[in-house]
Amino acid sequence: MTQRRTPSGQGPARRSGVRDLSRGGRSAARPATARRAAAAGSAARTTAKEDRRLTGRATVMLVVLATLALAYVYPLRVYFNQQDQIKALQAAQERQRSHIADLKLTAAKWDDPEYVRIQARQRLYYVRPGEVPLVPIWAPEGLAGDPKPQTGQDTGDRPWYSTLWGSIGAAGDAQGKNPGK
Repeated sequence: MTQRRTPSGQGPARRSGVRDLSRGGRSAARPATARRAAAAGSAARTTAKEDRRLTGRATVMLVVLATLALAYVYPLRVYFNQQDQIKALQAAQERQRSHIADLKLTAAKWDDPEYVRIQARQRLYYVRPGEVPLVPIWAPEGLAGDPKPQTGQDTGDRPWYSTLWGSIGAAGDAQGKNPGK
């Protein structure tokens, strides 16, 4: 005996080798819906193609995946922001370390008595005993510049206080500290 599946798909059915002659030679084990379709002269039964749309299970899976993706976006953004902050802090820390190293070198220079003497002579105009101090009253080259005479007037024609006031104004302009102009 051979086993076959029924058209309804509900498991194997036994096919008997005996035909029921009272029903026109058809098998008695065949379901009625199949006998009716065969009697109408139709060909083999085919199934219709399924629609290509999402099933309920696929829709739930997509919703879960989208929810997980959205749940991970904010922590990832926070993580990357923190990584940027860490890099910025490390760069600032490296700058501070180099600045500290420069300050340590400067402090080590101040431990040398000769360096202290040189700085005192340059900054405070100290002199050694027996030396004659000479302090130039003119400005270093390019610092103050020449006082500019007023247009139409010669410096010899102006009174002394006008020349003095002009030189004070020129000195202020050269250092960028003259708020009046």
